[in-house]
Amino acid sequence: MAIWQDLVDEHGYGEKYASVKRFVRKLRGSSTPEARVVIETAPGEEAQVDYGTGPMVRDAQTGKYRRTRLFVLTLGYSRKAVRLLVFRSSARVWAELHEKAFRRLGGVTRVVVLDNLREGVLTPDIYEPTLNPLYRDVLQHYGVTALPCRVQDPDRKGKVESGVGHAKRTPLKGQRFESLEDAQAYLDRWEERWADTRIHGTTKRQVAAMFAEERPALLPLPFEPFRYYQYGERAVHLDGCVEVEAAYYGAPPGWIGRRVQVQWNDTLVRLLNPTTGQLLREHLRQERGRHRIHDEDRPRRTPLSTQQLLHRAEKAGKHIGQLCQAMHAKHGELAVRRILGTLALAKKYGIASTDDACALALETSTREYHFVRRYLEHNPQLPLTLRQVDPLIRQLTLYRDLIESKTRQEDQS
Repeated sequence: MAIWQDLVDEHGYGEKYASVKRFVRKLRGSSTPEARVVIETAPGEEAQVDYGTGPMVRDAQTGKYRRTRLFVLTLGYSRKAVRLLVFRSSARVWAELHEKAFRRLGGVTRVVVLDNLREGVLTPDIYEPTLNPLYRDVLQHYGVTALPCRVQDPDRKGKVESGVGHAKRTPLKGQRFESLEDAQAYLDRWEERWADTRIHGTTKRQVAAMFAEERPALLPLPFEPFRYYQYGERAVHLDGCVEVEAAYYGAPPGWIGRRVQVQWNDTLVRLLNPTTGQLLREHLRQERGRHRIHDEDRPRRTPLSTQQLLHRAEKAGKHIGQLCQAMHAKHGELAVRRILGTLALAKKYGIASTDDACALALETSTREYHFVRRYLEHNPQLPLTLRQVDPLIRQLTLYRDLIESKTRQEDQS
């Protein structure tokens, strides 16, 4: 087929495909194929997905040719296929390729049959497989059910296996491309010119005509694409928080020392029960080093040491005490070090300057230690030392008058 198509496109060959096929058969010889079971599906019912080996494509970063991966999604009824090329695979790439294929088709099937590759299936099991959580959520967003094959049973997805082989033997065999975009454009042209217009060997009908019948039976696409996230597993530390990209997020009481599943993106962090998948807590993303804890997860009792620390802050200055109370009310026990830092600032810059800075923080509703520290760093007003003013040191004029009076008394004597 590949030879005949190249002869037609490049040399204007006018004979039929059968002529080239007869000629090649003489060179190749004959073999007896094994019988295959044909699985019939209703329109819009099933799609099959798989990876295959793609062509060599020059990598723009290294300047060298690299072997690509060929993703193929084939509809079970019409045999309409979507073929996409990528350099590398991951759980997110695998899910994104499904999404691109669904949008090219203009709809989704009710079932997707796949192999047990790691990007889609974490634990293979014919009765209760464990799907990759990101892949599972993408399919759920589109209303699709994943149906992994039995281990070492590729015949269950023979239609997509045939689609992978068709592309490898026909348009891509022996080809090299200078960019991934050029390779994809070449594959798309071949898909439209030859793959969609061919008469399928089993159905004896044109693929494009059968897809026109199947397309109305596809489920509609959702209004918005899936919002991708990263995921992992984290331990809940002694402060009741998990760490995600150097920020800290509170878990419910009772989870200290246990592990939870975590999902995060640029906006949210979600903590999930690793056994049931139940949502435990959802937090807005925080900056590095910051904490986010729900009010109901904070300890109800203030430890005695913290009470004593707050009392020291109140004695240091009115506004210092108010700011430290506000930090403790907002952050709980996480504010202890911030209170200590505020008291250290009072020792370094003086109580009066620190109290003024705390008053400004309260007035601007900032209520953060970093604000007070930066304000004092940019407006340094060091406390007066004993050499400048002190109640024990009298004014210099008094010493002058005393010396003059003593001097006069000695002169008179």
